[in-house]
Amino acid sequence: MSDEHPARLASQRSMAAVEAGDRDGWLGLFAEDAVVEDPIGPSPLNPEGQGRRGRAAIAEFYDTIVGPNQVRFAITASYAAGDEVANVGTITTTFPDGSKALVDGVYTYRVDANGRIAALRAYWEFDETRFEPA
Repeated sequence: MSDEHPARLASQRSMAAVEAGDRDGWLGLFAEDAVVEDPIGPSPLNPEGQGRRGRAAIAEFYDTIVGPNQVRFAITASYAAGDEVANVGTITTTFPDGSKALVDGVYTYRVDANGRIAALRAYWEFDETRFEPA
């Protein structure tokens, strides 16, 4: 597994910024017209299922879903091909009250020619989320 693949590097930078609570650093990784689909399709987090396109919409996603919580990534496998990487693992979100949500999934990142994230797509099933009380 090469850590030098551009999409893998972008995914690692993305996860590190989220874990550090670095909103501006995270947003700076995205191309202007990038899309974030987390999860893909309709869910309570995105009822229309269209994802969030462009930095303003991605910033709103960060501010409402990511930023208020502590997020940790446990990646167990990573597969790079072309301009994309698919990371397999668990994301643990700890809410302000101390409760947690654990999401198993596949998280893909596609980069543009400049190494910026053009698409972040998260394959996980909302109904399969594991919740732990505080």
